[in-house]
Amino acid sequence: MDDPFKIQDQNSLESANPHVVQALEHNKREGLKLAVQARWIALAITSLLLVLTIQAWDALYYHAILAGLAINGWLQLRAGKVGRSRWELFLIFMDVLLMVFGMLYPNPFLLVDWPTATQYKFENFKYFYIFLAAITLGYSWRTVVAFGVWTSALWLIGMVLILLLGTTDGALLDALQQSVKGDVRLLDLIDPNNVRWTARIEEVSVYLIVAAILAAHSFRMNKLILSQAGTTRQRANLARHFPPSLVERLADRDQAFSETRAEHVVVMFVDIVGFTRLAERESPADVVDLLRNFHRRVEEAVFANHGTLDKYLGDGVMITFGTPEPDPQDVANCLLFVDTLIGDMQRWNEEREARGLAKIPVSMGAHYGSVILGDIGTERRLEYATLGDTVNVASRLEEMTRTLSCQCVISEALVEALEKDTPDQLDLMKPYTAHADIQHLRGRQAEIKIYTR
Repeated sequence: MDDPFKIQDQNSLESANPHVVQALEHNKREGLKLAVQARWIALAITSLLLVLTIQAWDALYYHAILAGLAINGWLQLRAGKVGRSRWELFLIFMDVLLMVFGMLYPNPFLLVDWPTATQYKFENFKYFYIFLAAITLGYSWRTVVAFGVWTSALWLIGMVLILLLGTTDGALLDALQQSVKGDVRLLDLIDPNNVRWTARIEEVSVYLIVAAILAAHSFRMNKLILSQAGTTRQRANLARHFPPSLVERLADRDQAFSETRAEHVVVMFVDIVGFTRLAERESPADVVDLLRNFHRRVEEAVFANHGTLDKYLGDGVMITFGTPEPDPQDVANCLLFVDTLIGDMQRWNEEREARGLAKIPVSMGAHYGSVILGDIGTERRLEYATLGDTVNVASRLEEMTRTLSCQCVISEALVEALEKDTPDQLDLMKPYTAHADIQHLRGRQAEIKIYTR
């Protein structure tokens, strides 16, 4: 069985998944803010209680401790970041050290000569639980465990130092022994010289149990955050290929849609005519800007007509209609896409001409047929691919636009699919003309009949 506390290395996790970085960073910052606010509120309430229960001058020592804890919380908020940080751990350790010192070192402003072990009679250990709870708001389960261990260790070290170096009052002990008349258990409870080490062990044991429970809760919450970040990443990956209306449906599916299977879909290629010559005349920056503008227009037209942006091919784009889920409207959506893109490119070219720039001619080719859908590649690099003869035919049809001097070439198979699936939308074929000659495509023996626009 895998170790439930085994987590990937933080640095590799962050570099591999920016959504995880963002999720963890947001959770850390929000948690730290909440933790520091809770700390300040708790310290303010404690300070008020001190004013009401202890004389002002005597309370000065404890107010100084509280001020130190407030400042240290502010420093932790400033230093907070995702990943391991020695500076943060040092500040957290200073929290523990400051609290243990304030609870076990006698108040120098109290003009009484009490035995050092009397400090335990105030039962201040309960305040550690406030800080332990606050730690869980902004830190990982490892830090929660560390806080619990440091607190317990320093508390026990303080007990040992009091046993070895603390002051005692022998006369008071003799008087108490006479008053309890030999009752050892009662003497153990009321003797101010006694650190009651069994009670101290019990305190830290219960505290460590609570720290372990809170650490397990923190670990569980961290896994939930990573899971949500993974879901966000998956949806973002889907959004790069599919229209927004389809992303939610795909993300909510229980079964994988990437299993290899055969489907009848529309495959289309879109390309810039004469891009090589155009790129020779333009600067690299202008070429990249041109491609970004072109790709943006193609993407908007694809998603507006429920298509899938399969891949960018330099100045060209491969598009499918019917992936990952075929629909009777696929062919009609393809023809609507052609109308949309031609209209958008015409407006863009008018803008370019007004600025004295060259027009950007576009060619398109589309075919309807059977393809193989599924993931290709290795575990390190997977790609959802559309494969088969239909893809090759669509690519060759797009190439034919140069020799036929047209903008778009579609196959007879695509027209037949339109007549079969959406006969009420045959008006979409009005801009197209049936080509009289039977075409032979490069690298393919079978003949094909085409329509041009």
